[in-house]
Amino acid sequence: MEAVMKLNGVLNGIVWGPWMLALLVGTGIYLTLILGFPQVRYFVLMFREVFGNIGKKKEGEGAISSFAALSTALASTVGTGNIAGVATALHLGGPGALFWMLISAVFGMTTKMCEVTLAVRFREKDSIGNWRGGTMYILDKGAGQKWLAWLFALFAFLASFGIGCAVQANSTAEGFFLGFGIPHMWSGIVVAILTALVIVGGLKRISDVTTYLVPFMAIFYIIGSVIVIAVHASAVPAAISSAIKYAFSDPMAMPGAVAGWTVKLALTKGIARGVFSNEAGLGSAPMVHATAIVDHPVRQGMYGLFEVFTDTIIICSLTALTIITSGVLTGQPELSGAQLTLSAFRSVLGGTGTVILSIGLALFAFSTILGWYWYSETAGAYIFGPKVIPILKGLWIVFIFLGAAGGTLLGDASSFLTNLWDLSDTLNGLMAAPNLVALLLLSNELRRLVKDFDAKRKSGELQ
Repeated sequence: MEAVMKLNGVLNGIVWGPWMLALLVGTGIYLTLILGFPQVRYFVLMFREVFGNIGKKKEGEGAISSFAALSTALASTVGTGNIAGVATALHLGGPGALFWMLISAVFGMTTKMCEVTLAVRFREKDSIGNWRGGTMYILDKGAGQKWLAWLFALFAFLASFGIGCAVQANSTAEGFFLGFGIPHMWSGIVVAILTALVIVGGLKRISDVTTYLVPFMAIFYIIGSVIVIAVHASAVPAAISSAIKYAFSDPMAMPGAVAGWTVKLALTKGIARGVFSNEAGLGSAPMVHATAIVDHPVRQGMYGLFEVFTDTIIICSLTALTIITSGVLTGQPELSGAQLTLSAFRSVLGGTGTVILSIGLALFAFSTILGWYWYSETAGAYIFGPKVIPILKGLWIVFIFLGAAGGTLLGDASSFLTNLWDLSDTLNGLMAAPNLVALLLLSNELRRLVKDFDAKRKSGELQ
């Protein structure tokens, strides 16, 4: 295991290093420029599309509604990264990490829109009639790079068991343990049973559950965050100012600065944790967006814009502001991850804050397990064929229990969780390279699709 983790450390330094982060953000900037700043041009249309069509039956091919696809995708992206990931970025890079997180999200909105658009454009039905799409199909059918498509599917399949299953199960169990003292093993059993009841019904049942769960959990967490920030309202201007100032100047000059803060760490950790949270550039969410009933690929792309906006610009920002305005970032430098966010909530809400954050963490993680199951099934079906699905469902349940209770069973929970996070983080990052290649190879096709969408809306052919 020591040798494996050493190799993983080298790989992680590459996939989440400066060059890959520059490629992630650079691709977003390039696509933003050639498509005419779609995150600005479509900003109002994005809200009208998402909220104006809830419950409406739409024409086009697909399996579930656009909003259901969005909810399932948000279930996957709104997870532990919004609570623990943001706190870790601030702990390692200081307040400036928030600025770079938001900058990467602005361009990540375009990246996600493009991923989703191409996923719908090159989707197809598998041998048992399920709609399938995503980066592997984009590379295979659109770019003619079957070997790279297979490689992406392999990375996604392996990553899903870590970042989408075991890690999230552990976070769910940790949330219930922090808030209510429930042992990890019992949480693992309950989460495994609940997940089995959902995934046995396939995509339709997953989307039905996430359509109700995601709005509830997001509003629940947002209200808690807003209360904490409102109590510390007088500190908000200084928090925003410090996020901007120390994104460019030495954060060690900040009163109460934690040893190790640098502009470089603020930049790299801010971008990395932002991408980890919203998954723009990784190619995961397009696998569920590709199943949406929609009349034009770019229309579903609007939901990709909204996904990143909600995940990072709203939820991650709220988490960061609760931490900075409450003073725990500099006042309790020994804390990191979820513990840092928990301390911020406790500073205002006391024991109630613990309950709110614990439930929020558990719900975010559980919803991610449901959403990532579909990604695992899509990648597995591409590599092995649909025959693998029943086996995959069984493995998914096993990994939930191992993720939740593995640390307790093995006796070294801290080391178990650290290794699990590190391996999952690397596999997650490995998905980015083939996905970005697909976006760059098909940038002209993206430009054609956007022009076609704009022209049809202008002529009245599309609303």
